[in-house]
Amino acid sequence: MKTFNGTAFAKLNLYLGVRGLRPDGYHELETVFQAVDLCDLVSLSLHRQGGVSLRCNLPYLPTDHRNLAVKAANAFFQASGIENPGLHINIKKVIPVGAGMAGGSTDAACVLRLLNRAFGMPLCEKKLAATALSLGADVPFCLHGGTALARGVGEKLQSQRPMPPCFLVVGKPGFSVATKDAFALYDNRPGGEPSTAAAVLKGLEEGDLAAIAGGLHNDLEAPVSRRYRLVGRLRTSLLDSGALGARMTGSGSAVFGIFEDREQAEAAAGRLRRLCRDVFVTVPLPERCWGKCEE
Repeated sequence: MKTFNGTAFAKLNLYLGVRGLRPDGYHELETVFQAVDLCDLVSLSLHRQGGVSLRCNLPYLPTDHRNLAVKAANAFFQASGIENPGLHINIKKVIPVGAGMAGGSTDAACVLRLLNRAFGMPLCEKKLAATALSLGADVPFCLHGGTALARGVGEKLQSQRPMPPCFLVVGKPGFSVATKDAFALYDNRPGGEPSTAAAVLKGLEEGDLAAIAGGLHNDLEAPVSRRYRLVGRLRTSLLDSGALGARMTGSGSAVFGIFEDREQAEAAAGRLRRLCRDVFVTVPLPERCWGKCEE
């Protein structure tokens, strides 16, 4: 039995703008993704029993065909034309669930990477990305990693200069916001001013952390905050603690703040724990992060 171990990194959205509703019912997006070192641990074991099985340290997560990691394994075997010899997936979850940090998507991407290596790279990068997109809009970036501008539903990726070194404090409330619910709240919102990713992109290009922080934006945050007031309270707490900028990530419910100093970040995290249990201090990953892939 061969075992392959991988690291599945979380993401944050430095910018998220909704550009309209597509004919297929999805929303056209423009977003700036940033991978961070908060991660899940994924292990694959190939055996001779057939099928795909999964075990996870969180008992409330599905471990059958509904789990995105299982879907990723089945998608890999279908795309590669390789017969499944029998696969067991083990996931140690650290990334909070339902946080807008791509926890399920990054596990799926890690499964794709590990299987592609285990079977001698049968899928080229383009085919791997197409398989990732079939699983969800965030999965292609989780394959890509680093810092990237994304358009479409999130699949059209352009690498950006790495985010300058800093500390990111993330707080996830005790509730989650389903993606479809966040977009429904957005669609029913009062009219708002159009936003742009220009400030964040310029800050990245110039390596200006303050400019990046000043340009943070998420079109989904205001409508979600009106329904879930704690999201706004978390952001206020981070700003009051000295964050250069703070925003909700993805469709929520996690909120993050940018800090230059670790000590200040740790102090902010301590204050944030008065409002929510799941609080993390993490850092941006400066390059494309394919994650560890160890046999």
